[in-house]
Amino acid sequence: MSDATAPDLSRRSGQNTREFVYRAVFFTCALLSILTTAAIVVTLLGDAITFFAEVSPIAFLTGTTWSPANDPVSFGVLPLITGTLVITFGAAAIALPVGLLTAIYLAEYASDRVRSILKPAIEVLAGVPTVVYGYFALVYVTPALSVVFPAISTFNALSASIIVGIMIIPMVSSISEDAMSSVPDSLREASYGLGATRFTVSTSVVVPASISGIASSYILALSRAIGETMAVTIAAGNTPRLVDLTDPAGIFLNSIQTMTAAMVQLGASDVTGQSLAYRSLFAVGLTLFVITFAMNLISEWVASRYREEYR
Repeated sequence: MSDATAPDLSRRSGQNTREFVYRAVFFTCALLSILTTAAIVVTLLGDAITFFAEVSPIAFLTGTTWSPANDPVSFGVLPLITGTLVITFGAAAIALPVGLLTAIYLAEYASDRVRSILKPAIEVLAGVPTVVYGYFALVYVTPALSVVFPAISTFNALSASIIVGIMIIPMVSSISEDAMSSVPDSLREASYGLGATRFTVSTSVVVPASISGIASSYILALSRAIGETMAVTIAAGNTPRLVDLTDPAGIFLNSIQTMTAAMVQLGASDVTGQSLAYRSLFAVGLTLFVITFAMNLISEWVASRYREEYR
């Protein structure tokens, strides 16, 4: 073996060793994520199964009264589910159109300089602690709404919906803008060559071509809204109330309670460990997990089903 070959073999051996270490580290991180998720599911299932051994799952899912720690005890989760859906749909009515329009502006209209300033500024909203949003809603949003709706309660679903909608705008706009930016310029140039305006190109070419990313951003943002805790707890209150669809105004103007808020309230109460009320916390958590997991699966299916591949 020549003297020139030995350093090459040594260097190659060192590279192989480093690659093995990198691969082991990355695999460990991926495995840790999977194990963490599995541990959460097992933890939820353990106490939830024990809870459902004493309380019928049908009675749990269809019951209209939630009172786990007071007499008479009732474990109907339906008021919590409807309260969560009210906040989610209210937030979606604000965040989805505003986020999409913001993404269209950033991707198709804004200059590079404006985009470099505006996009980070919007994404700063995602870094604000949710408890700050909650107190902002309580101190500023609700008093402003009381001017228009004098009958509004101090804790109400409308204020919580608005503030959660503002919270998830960065998720919708950022993911949608990334999807639009990935559309090839050749599609835009072909449309301009046919005489299309920028508005037509944006709405008839770019948005349809990036629909999978936009739909994914919608579903992920809704999952984020469903799982929001502190902002909703502070702004909407803790009144487990079954939504009355015959009273649209009352749906948003009064206090409600979401599943996450109920978990916070129950976890911070003086219920004893291993009691039925304590185990109901895990049953609610499992219900919330199933809903968000299903929405994430829908997001993955939409992204794979409608993804456009360009060569």
